[in-house]
Amino acid sequence: MKKIAIASGFFLITVLVSFVANAQAGKAKGIQVMAAPVDAKLVLPAGFSSTIVADGVAGARHIAVSRQGGIYIKLAWLNEGKGIVYLKDTNHDGLFDQQQLFGNYPGTGICIRDNYLYASSNDDVYRYALDKNGEVLHPDQPEKIITGLVNHDRDNSKSITTDGKGHIYVNVGSYSNSCLLDPNSKKAPNPCPLLDSVGGIWQFNTAKLNQHQGDGVHYATGFKNVVGLDWNSQVNALYIMEHNRGQLHELYPEYYTEEQGDLTAAETMYKVTKGSTGGWPYVYYDHFQHKQILSPEYGGDGKKTATKKYQDPTMAFPAHLAPNGLLFYTGNQFPAKYKNGAFIAFHGRSAQLKKGYLVAFVPMKNGQPSGPWEIFADNIMLEKELHKPCGLAQGPDGSLYVTDDTNGRIYKISYKKG
Repeated sequence: MKKIAIASGFFLITVLVSFVANAQAGKAKGIQVMAAPVDAKLVLPAGFSSTIVADGVAGARHIAVSRQGGIYIKLAWLNEGKGIVYLKDTNHDGLFDQQQLFGNYPGTGICIRDNYLYASSNDDVYRYALDKNGEVLHPDQPEKIITGLVNHDRDNSKSITTDGKGHIYVNVGSYSNSCLLDPNSKKAPNPCPLLDSVGGIWQFNTAKLNQHQGDGVHYATGFKNVVGLDWNSQVNALYIMEHNRGQLHELYPEYYTEEQGDLTAAETMYKVTKGSTGGWPYVYYDHFQHKQILSPEYGGDGKKTATKKYQDPTMAFPAHLAPNGLLFYTGNQFPAKYKNGAFIAFHGRSAQLKKGYLVAFVPMKNGQPSGPWEIFADNIMLEKELHKPCGLAQGPDGSLYVTDDTNGRIYKISYKKG
């Protein structure tokens, strides 16, 4: 009996040591979960409040929240060799008290559909089966469903979303600003040879392994780079936010003043269907003239309109705001005006607005804007600290989560009737 007691005690000690070691290993370097609610001091519409739920999540890009309230955050660079952070509220007090790291690749894209978590590197897309608690079953054994996407280290984030019908949509951004491939020329090749492999959205099968880019459907083309995208379940359609071109004044000072270069081309939202063409690099949208303007690389001078008609944007926004997140709100916590509307995380600064780093809202009805866009969350650059919004997700209670990929702050925005 004594021997058995000693053995049992040794086993118990071993288990406790293993538990502590695993808990410590799961505590990511620099990541701080809040032990009590911390006011984020964001400027919001009346009735809304904001808290910081985690801090120091360096490189926090896109975010996904399970039905059970667990948060998955994709990292732009590795933390302790891992690129996904999972935060869990174990005692259901509204505060995240447990964290886990997994996934040995950096990147941007992450989303949940049915019983799978999908996540992307800058080259590949993976999926993980989830258990009944919304937690990854085999964090070290993801299935690679897409591989070898074009990656030239510029505008290479592979943002993703799914449609619930067995398809996943992946952005493959252009590594060229305007298809100007010869640095000694001001004219670009026509047609632009890059459009076969970048500057668009590809559609793949969510369940098929090791698909290459050529196996996918080239769903939409002529969109320079799309970091924010989301499936609108109200109208069953894909919406994207395009990062538009720059360097108009730098490359063509004969046509554009420095101010004009700062104020155009517009950032744009599109509803895209199979075969949609946005017109990049041949044209850009000027939100002052409300026209598609012919790019100077293709004979434009800042005034000539497009010689061919491309798809007009659903809505246009000031230049250089850098839309990095898009979310259609389907919850019931917020007032009725927000239902089915679009939240956008703007990662850049606008010379026109003389501000940036904000979350905007677009009221929508039947998939179309039903009013002007408005600033929803401001003051993210609190006390001159550098915080840039990037990812958006909706919690099961209808709260809105916002990531900051610069200093790694995770915000939760809630509404309570007065």
